[in-house]
Amino acid sequence: MHKLGIVGAGAVADLHAQAIASLPNAQLTGCCDGGSGRAKALADQYGATAFTGYQELIESPDVDVVLIATPSGLHLQPVILAAAQGKPVLCEKPLEITTDRIDQMIAAHERAGTTLGCIFNYRYDEVVGHIRQALSQQRLGKITYAAVRVPWWRDEAYYAGSWKGTQALDGGGALMNQSIHMVDLLQHLMGPVQSLFAYTDTLAHDIEVEDTAVVGLRFANGALGQIYGSTAAYPGQPRQLDLMGTKGTIQQVEDSLAVWAFAEARPEDEKFRADFGQAGTSGAADPMAIQYANHARCIAEFLGSLETGTPFSVNGKEARKSVEILEAVYRSQAEGRLVRL
Repeated sequence: MHKLGIVGAGAVADLHAQAIASLPNAQLTGCCDGGSGRAKALADQYGATAFTGYQELIESPDVDVVLIATPSGLHLQPVILAAAQGKPVLCEKPLEITTDRIDQMIAAHERAGTTLGCIFNYRYDEVVGHIRQALSQQRLGKITYAAVRVPWWRDEAYYAGSWKGTQALDGGGALMNQSIHMVDLLQHLMGPVQSLFAYTDTLAHDIEVEDTAVVGLRFANGALGQIYGSTAAYPGQPRQLDLMGTKGTIQQVEDSLAVWAFAEARPEDEKFRADFGQAGTSGAADPMAIQYANHARCIAEFLGSLETGTPFSVNGKEARKSVEILEAVYRSQAEGRLVRL
């Protein structure tokens, strides 16, 4: 039985706790907060211990796997401390807000011989598994266009008095916080971005970082693409992934298939459309309209990798890629030029 401790006790930590409770080989044994008092309530709910801080939690013999669910810009220190204690870490997205910090985290766990992983739960959607298979079978032919859209809305109350929307702890806005899941998914499916040109702006909120961004992409495989991310698109619409090629088109809306069309149809295509074809709107307007199933799949894979010694699919170097893309986006906006990766 793996004994898991969560650093952080906000809404995402509760999602992690639900996911852990659903797994037969995992137990939540501890959590901590930054002084809010929420850790005690979470610990009482799940029969765990509330620690006074992350150092006490990480050093506890009752915790052998550490989950990080703090603000994005506070991931570095607990991740490095866990490595020093010889404990594996599964960290919420983004792994950190700069590639320099991420490199420090990766190096610490490489020295310790421990596993560092990142939670990108969109990768664990059932639909994404089918998309990966279609791509591996080259059913789209030559891919010509790939894009993600995250047209969400967050009101001023969402940012008020929060770390969200700050440069120091969020590291960015609609891209680094809300859209990074889709940025990760796009590069995961399409491979490396070769170059990009970006426009970002703060158009609707009093925050330090962007609430609207449009990015033009060229992938290493030759395809063109786009990223659109926003928290300034009232009332919010579903997130979307588009993949288009010379022999087919796939469009995913939230966790569903909106388009699954190929020049060379197969008998199973109709079943895929029937099983996954009801495009939902969950998550478009409500930041907490999210279920724990994909988190549970991610945590289960991470624990399985510890048991078998097989590599975890979203390791530190893999999680770094999306932040590298976003650093290039911010550089393109700041310098008004095409940036090559």
